[in-house]
Amino acid sequence: MPGTLDLAWRLLRGGGRRNLLGSGLALAAVAVSTGLLLFAVTANLAFAQRTHADSWRHPGKADADPVMIEALATDHVRGEPITVVDLAALKPDAPAPPGMPRFPRPGETWTSPALARLMKDLPSDQLAGRFPARAGTLGRDALVHPGELVAVVGHAPGDPAMTADRDGLSGVEGTAAPTRIARYSTGATAFSGVYQALVAIASVLMVVPLLVFGGAAARLTVARRDRRLAALRLVGATPGQVVAITTAEAVLTAAAGALAGTALYAAAIPALTRITIAGGGWYASDLWPGLPVAGAVLAAVPVLVGVSAVAGLRRVVVSPLGVARRETPPALRAVRLLLLAAVVVAFGATSGGLTGLGRLGLVIMLAFLVLAFVAINLAGPWVVALIGRITVGLARSPARLLAGRRLMDDPRSAWRTVAGVALTGFVAGFLALLGGASSGTKASGELRLNVPPGRAAAVAEQVKGRLDGLGADVAGVAVRPPAAGGPADGAAVVAITVRGGAGAVDRARTALAAAVPGHVATTPADEDRSRDQLLADLRTGALTVLAVSFLIAITSAGITGASAVLDRRQTYAMLRLAGTPLRVLDRARRQETLIPLAVMGGGSLATGLFFASPFAIGFGASGAVTLAAFVALGSGGIAGASALSRPLLRSVSTDPAPTPD
Repeated sequence: MPGTLDLAWRLLRGGGRRNLLGSGLALAAVAVSTGLLLFAVTANLAFAQRTHADSWRHPGKADADPVMIEALATDHVRGEPITVVDLAALKPDAPAPPGMPRFPRPGETWTSPALARLMKDLPSDQLAGRFPARAGTLGRDALVHPGELVAVVGHAPGDPAMTADRDGLSGVEGTAAPTRIARYSTGATAFSGVYQALVAIASVLMVVPLLVFGGAAARLTVARRDRRLAALRLVGATPGQVVAITTAEAVLTAAAGALAGTALYAAAIPALTRITIAGGGWYASDLWPGLPVAGAVLAAVPVLVGVSAVAGLRRVVVSPLGVARRETPPALRAVRLLLLAAVVVAFGATSGGLTGLGRLGLVIMLAFLVLAFVAINLAGPWVVALIGRITVGLARSPARLLAGRRLMDDPRSAWRTVAGVALTGFVAGFLALLGGASSGTKASGELRLNVPPGRAAAVAEQVKGRLDGLGADVAGVAVRPPAAGGPADGAAVVAITVRGGAGAVDRARTALAAAVPGHVATTPADEDRSRDQLLADLRTGALTVLAVSFLIAITSAGITGASAVLDRRQTYAMLRLAGTPLRVLDRARRQETLIPLAVMGGGSLATGLFFASPFAIGFGASGAVTLAAFVALGSGGIAGASALSRPLLRSVSTDPAPTPD
């Protein structure tokens, strides 16, 4: 093994400046893949941590031997939700909540750092007056994100807040009636489960193209390496030695790239914490996967790259003379396209029932996404070869003829250049119908209290008494039945009309605190906020995945394009010696990328739209404009990345001399 490593290092170092450049391109590709892979993996871990931080607030079923009572409510200030957890101890050994050193005593409040700052900044009659005196600050384990507003309030078991029933907001798991429990819940709520399902889909949309890109990174400069290894086979090297040399070279390069990618991801964490999902940003600790996961990625990436590199050695081992003579590989078979068609037909036949299968439907959906990516990757080279034949048949210029011949002669290499674009097209099409925009519910000056019909008049009089101090800010108090199908259908609604803006609304909320135990005054905007937030988060997630996908595509186009020029440098040099102008070679190089890019990108975009159609939420006009802007910017970035190969083409085509490969 030491001898193999030494020989691999000598071949790598002795290949000349351009050979080292090719290895540097492979290292850069692996670094980008590793950094983005860590991002995709860590996203799942971060959402799992958020789910754990949220679960303890939601009391489960009553226990046989309870030690405490827990209830949950959602209040609001300045349009932002405040999670209020009410606790009462039934026994002295009641466990401390997460993020607290002890169980809260009756009449004290523990708040999150963000809520403590807000209570200090706002007048007490707008916020602090709603809660008992502060006793401490909640720690990290109690919070979902750094900016979350949370209050834990201690009560006696007989307090009205711990005995009265509670009503909830439509679609929000922000209210729970007082429940006797022995331990805090650890299970995910349905709302948290939605986010975990969405991040699982997003991970597949990011990870599969990354794996394809990583595999392509292992095949960079494949033609030059194959010729070098074929020469070793012809002078007596055994197949085992060729495989060992290739593995050592690929693993060394990939290991260095994986380390660089891990450092790149660590440096990006401060920026990633600013991505707002589910109401806030992220703790930096949530976005670091930990040493076990990071170590597993660092170990897996070189192994995957090594396996991919070895998988491409069949021609070298079986027919080294054919490689040395640069014979055209056998034509690809149309069965590759049939596999893609089979996946599309199978999905169309089963997609209608996926939404009703719950977790099983999600697993099936993820499996179909993976199969679609694999099928597109398999069909890609065959389609590229077909595009090459059509291009040659329709060619009316030397550049178009050269581009078509290159696509026909080596469709696999041409596909590696545009694979990132094609897979990104699938992602963009899939997300186009899954993005969302908030309904734009505006802040309202009407507060509502849902109460039993028999108590409506008495509560209205109590409310008027509490609001007397607000003077002209209160325009009126009325009693009316709720709208049919509302959040508390069958109960009466005490409606309070408030003038004077957000400050007046918050003063009214504070004055009404505990007016009806278990009931919080809300506005129509509060009731719609959960839905709007989910739609906004869908949009944020879609844009994040699109940004990652286009980064993969642009990086892939730039790196594989430069590598292709290095692989064919002798061909380009001979064409220049034969009198072919540099501008013709450059135009052929561009068309070799742009023609399959347009066809495959458009086709995969349509495939993505088809796969997303059963789950369409509707992107709207603004979403369509955003998607079009991403596609335009991404296409421009890919074209720009491809243009970076032009100086390299000029360099290699002016020097036809043999190189020490």
